[in-house]
Amino acid sequence: MKNYACLILLPCIAAATPAFAQTAQSTSGLEQVADAGSDILVTANREARPASTVGQAVTVLDTATITQRQAVVVADLLRQTPGVSVTRNGGVGTATSVNIRGAESDQTVALIDGIKLNDPSSPGGGFDFGGLLIGNIARIEVLRGAQSVLWGSQAIGGVVNLITRQPTEQVAVNARVEGGWHETGQGFANVSGKMGPVSASLGGGYYTTEGISAYAPGTERDGYRNYAANGSLGIALAPTVSVDVRGFYSNGRTDIDGFPPPTFAFGDTREYGTSEQWTGYAGLNAALFDGRFRNRFGYAHTDTDRHNYDPDGTPTETFAGKGRNDRIEYQGVADLGSAVFATFGAEREVSRFTTASYGGPATRGRARIFSVYGQLAMTPIAGLTATGGVRHDDHNIFGGATTVSASGVYSPNDGATAFRASYSEGFKAPTLYQLQSEYGNARLNPERSRGWDAGVAQKALDGAVEASVTYFRRTSFDLINFVSCDTSVGICADRPFGTYDNVARARAQGVEFALTLRPVEALTVSAAYTYLDAKNRSTGTANAGRDLARRPDNSVSVNADYRWPFGLTTGATVTAVGDSFNNASNSQRLDGYVVTDLRASFPIVDHVEVYGRIENAFDQRYQTILQYGQPGRGAFGGVRLTY
Repeated sequence: MKNYACLILLPCIAAATPAFAQTAQSTSGLEQVADAGSDILVTANREARPASTVGQAVTVLDTATITQRQAVVVADLLRQTPGVSVTRNGGVGTATSVNIRGAESDQTVALIDGIKLNDPSSPGGGFDFGGLLIGNIARIEVLRGAQSVLWGSQAIGGVVNLITRQPTEQVAVNARVEGGWHETGQGFANVSGKMGPVSASLGGGYYTTEGISAYAPGTERDGYRNYAANGSLGIALAPTVSVDVRGFYSNGRTDIDGFPPPTFAFGDTREYGTSEQWTGYAGLNAALFDGRFRNRFGYAHTDTDRHNYDPDGTPTETFAGKGRNDRIEYQGVADLGSAVFATFGAEREVSRFTTASYGGPATRGRARIFSVYGQLAMTPIAGLTATGGVRHDDHNIFGGATTVSASGVYSPNDGATAFRASYSEGFKAPTLYQLQSEYGNARLNPERSRGWDAGVAQKALDGAVEASVTYFRRTSFDLINFVSCDTSVGICADRPFGTYDNVARARAQGVEFALTLRPVEALTVSAAYTYLDAKNRSTGTANAGRDLARRPDNSVSVNADYRWPFGLTTGATVTAVGDSFNNASNSQRLDGYVVTDLRASFPIVDHVEVYGRIENAFDQRYQTILQYGQPGRGAFGGVRLTY
């Protein structure tokens, strides 16, 4: 009851005004950044704040960038950002991992409108980016480095925050339809506006493709189908009180390849998987003292239901998994003066999962984690902002974990030059599967990390040149791996087929570089480069000192777009990724690759434009996971309405 009392009493201190409710999960805060550029950030402080006060490394993909690059899936945009690598088990819709600064994909926090998207029914507990389409996403913020103080478990590598189209003051309509290669088609629409005290944004869409064979040498196409919906509603109940209600829904079907009898070697099969995800949020926003003390009380719910089927097998359902998260939370933000503000809060999350394979008995699990956190940011002199924070999490199985962070940013010349540095700790709670499945180990500790980064950003020639470089280093320890059992004592008691244990360590370091050039108003060229050195540091193991699997040491992307005087816009993206290894022993090499995408758009009448692109224009054959194919050359075209 103590935990509930804290959460209930804190927001009752004040009542709110919507104008000041600008946290990362309030509708007004999301409205503020949804159509903004990179000068305002909402993820780093869990509140909309100027980028000039943020000491961490952040990349923003705003609405204009997302529209210009014509990407279909979020992962294709993420791989163009510094410090991020992407691997995928085939074409669109297949399992996709996003690694930030060499961390595991399960150590990336994925948010949609500030709500966590992790799946408690997956062994690693992370989010699969495979079925996440651009749809009605208006903005993406990629926050690199451990962020557990504000975002909790899993935020070891970083945070990816996806912000959908939010309510607008005037009625706005955005819609597009598109078709192309391998019978691919999509249609998405969103309408937003405000009437009196009610502001709303509603959207939805559909995507389908026959795809490619997930098995690289295969001939059978593995398609994908998805339909999705998003909604955001804000209600000003009174001048001092506002309520937010938001939801996101996704339903997908993915054809996959497997290991058919009699050889059980990887090859074409008729297998497929389905996934349904519900995400919902309701919150009350409140402010006091002319908006200097802002409060938010919220409830978030995520529900993921996954099934795999083999029409040629018995039984046909090979896997069923259901994961659910319920979170109640309080967040307060106080402006303690013109130069000091504090962010603090408490959260209680209950996770549940159920899994079953081949019609066997179901495995069930449940865990509760209660968290408190606080962060203080100060600007003692013009151009200097220092931030520090601490968090404690209490888990009903493994106990407690405390993390701290600190960052600073200094500009001696009104933002033209900015020096940034940060130190951060991260943790990841053991998943329900690792704790409570037939392979579970209730004695597991959380995975932990410590890391730092430092860098400098420079603007010149009135913004025509922007460049930044960042060095980072992270040590991760108590990493959880599956271990075999050749005894029946200790953690192997009643675990004849193996269990999980905190046995691994890793170290990742590298350099991130970003450059944007605007030599003339009509031309923009941007580039991102990452050097990554990610090593296994598990002393005494066979793979100690080897590269972590599927972590390319070099990656670079270049985007160039030009707007012609008669309205035509043309552009290209070149992505080059270096060699890596497919496995922990480094015995299977994955060759590097270069992929080139071309695009164009042209307005035909007011508010309407046609667009088209050629993906993988030179038909590069490559793999990000051994034996899993990637799409070849494909052409697509569509019509976009913006009103």
